[in-house]
Amino acid sequence: MSDSVTGSADGPVRLTGRARAVLLVLCGAIFLEGIDVAMLNVALPSIRADLGLSTGTLSGVVSAYVLGYGGFMLLGGRAADLLGHRRVFVSSLAVFLVFSGLGGLATEGWTLLLARFATGVAAAFMAPAGLALVTSNFPAGPLRTKALGFYAGTAAGGFSLGVVAGGVLASAGWRWVFFAPVVLSALILAAALAVVRDTGGERPQGGFDLAGAFSITGAMLSLAYGVVRLEHPGEEIWLTVVVFAAGLVLLGLFVVVERRSSSPLVRLGVLRSAPLVRVNVAALLFLAAFAGFQFLVTLYFQELRGWSTLETGLAMLVIGVDTVLAPVLTPRLVDRFGNVRVLFGGVVLAAVAYALFLPVGTDWTYAAMLPSLVLLGVSFALAYGPLTMAATDGVAPDEHGLAGGLLYTSVQFGTALGLSAVTAVSVAAGSGMDGLRAALIVPVVAAALGGGVVAVGLRAPRDAPPTVAAPAETVAPVA
Repeated sequence: MSDSVTGSADGPVRLTGRARAVLLVLCGAIFLEGIDVAMLNVALPSIRADLGLSTGTLSGVVSAYVLGYGGFMLLGGRAADLLGHRRVFVSSLAVFLVFSGLGGLATEGWTLLLARFATGVAAAFMAPAGLALVTSNFPAGPLRTKALGFYAGTAAGGFSLGVVAGGVLASAGWRWVFFAPVVLSALILAAALAVVRDTGGERPQGGFDLAGAFSITGAMLSLAYGVVRLEHPGEEIWLTVVVFAAGLVLLGLFVVVERRSSSPLVRLGVLRSAPLVRVNVAALLFLAAFAGFQFLVTLYFQELRGWSTLETGLAMLVIGVDTVLAPVLTPRLVDRFGNVRVLFGGVVLAAVAYALFLPVGTDWTYAAMLPSLVLLGVSFALAYGPLTMAATDGVAPDEHGLAGGLLYTSVQFGTALGLSAVTAVSVAAGSGMDGLRAALIVPVVAAALGGGVVAVGLRAPRDAPPTVAAPAETVAPVA
């Protein structure tokens, strides 16, 4: 039995003190990753004013992170499985710390671009390793469901509360948006070295599939760059086509390499699982909708309403209700109704929230916006946890890093696609409220499509209930 619990197979099963500490550290890391991205988005206008960045360079500050994260995620997931989840987790967290600090010290645009790219690469290794550590440290059943509920809730809270934290920090100086993660990273790293350890059993046999690693990383970088270029559809369309074509060619080469490799980077058989594919498509669409909506609402508050970064953050604070609901409510709903039904409810609520915001105007009161923001927070609480839980369902423990890599690749590509889509629609429809209202249709459509993808899974038999009893939890002495 894993040392995350105490008790016999037939008796009470309780979470140990060490397991609680491990979960706290891993939740802290995924919160760090989410809040880092959200804080930067709020601080972009201040960064542009201080460093005198062009629009292209400012956009590149966001895009560089996307390229690093999306390009190296699958390699990061597989590296975690092969080298050890703990080793990859603490190493990438240290790199994340160093380059966050470099970003805060930047005085030139190129330094900031380099820092964000390297931070994205570090996150690409850290996120799947962290998820694999959660699944390996908690046995399947109610304890893992509860642990993943806390983990996913913390991740969602990073996305939503990051806007608030970014507003507060940016009001004191944009560099604090980079320095605050340095402090948090240092605390998490010290705790991880003390309490986190690998419990996932034997590592998969074989070495690194270098041909597969180069081809898939090149493909992900090309496709991510192509998505970023969609933000400016009228600029050098031929280059965008070439970038996408190169990405698809490299993706095809990767498939050929993996079929012939004796130790493939990605076992292609894992993609034959229809539930796994649905989860990743749903994650892509759900995050595309949220990222696009968050971007548009930030512009609405600051550029059309003239609100400060702090006022913007406080206005969106209510979305952070998911941080409270996800650990408490979601695991109970999943135990009772299953992942798919809870996920479906969350995605549908998101579509409703975005639709309610469509009539927005410059004279709207905050009370008129509140229903959308509250529903969005609840939808995140219901959807993000089941997405994370389902990412490793039915996947062998020695491939949990790979499964995490697939999920976070979908999340990152969804985020990039959502930002690019709303930007392209807004530019095409014109400036001001007309462009904003037109672009707000994108999150509605993306969330509705995500609901349709999840609905396909509703026809399957309901998730089997956990076989491990779930008595009342008590805190055991530290192991």
